Amino acid sequence: MTNKAVLAAACAAALLAFSPAAVYAQCGGASWYGPGFNGKRAASGEIFNENAMTAAHRSLPFGTKVAVTDQNTGKSVTVTINDRGPFHGKRIIDLSKGAAAALGFQNRGTTSVCLAEQ
Repeated sequence: MTNKAVLAAACAAALLAFSPAAVYAQCGGASWYGPGFNGKRAASGEIFNENAMTAAHRSLPFGTKVAVTDQNTGKSVTVTINDRGPFHGKRIIDLSKGAAAALGFQNRGTTSVCLAEQ
């Protein structure tokens, strides 16, 4: 098993331990967005605030709270799903600029994360 696979398995196990009632768990790529969308309506109808702890997901219901843990650093934030996406490659979540900054990957643009519904 590769180091990346071991890290992914450990992250998923930690997320499930962190949230025993988790109904949804997923690991994969994450990116962030904000500039150009700030102040516009998200798919939920809310006004998008790039500094809020929000995210876009392809299928989770709007209003769902999700713990997002960066697989590289172990940092975690809770975001609320209020938009749809990402629609690029195999990414599983698109975080607000504020959430990306809190996780520490804003300058890199993308990272690997695990999600667990709260």
